[in-house]
Amino acid sequence: MEYYDKNTIKKKMNYEIREMQPDDGAKVIKIFEEGIAGGNATFDQTAPSWEAWDQKYFKIARLILEDENENVVGWAALQPISNRDCYKGVAEVSIYLSNVAQGKGLGAMLLQKLILVSEEHGFWMLQAGIFPENQPSLIIHQKFGFRTVGSREKIAQMNGVWRDVVLLERRSKTIGVS
Repeated sequence: MEYYDKNTIKKKMNYEIREMQPDDGAKVIKIFEEGIAGGNATFDQTAPSWEAWDQKYFKIARLILEDENENVVGWAALQPISNRDCYKGVAEVSIYLSNVAQGKGLGAMLLQKLILVSEEHGFWMLQAGIFPENQPSLIIHQKFGFRTVGSREKIAQMNGVWRDVVLLERRSKTIGVS
């Protein structure tokens, strides 16, 4: 994707999405930590180790977003919602961008690619739980066919404050339709 940076209008940036590799682990965790610090990405208070992260997410449909200097500036991955066989085609979406990459349309780029890759691997339903304060994420998900199915009011506390979570889902139009 080519992008004109809003801070340096004359500078043109290129971004590439590739498959995540095991040696990306430290960079993935660093970006996750930035999401935690931002306060609207996750209930987690600390990032897991790479080993724990690696166990939590599917081994497939793991994406890395790099800038033209091969700096990792984002990632996307899917995690199972259940270990029951009947839910093998349902996954929860996680997309994280570094602070320097936010507000540039890159989350949309990652989500679009993640949807395509998920369908290549037979997923028929993607879901997401997003804080209502994270409006950019809600807008991007809705842009790509996610619909709001509800809200979990005061589902958990974060730093002593009860937080809501908006639940969204996207049903594939090509996988599992028969």
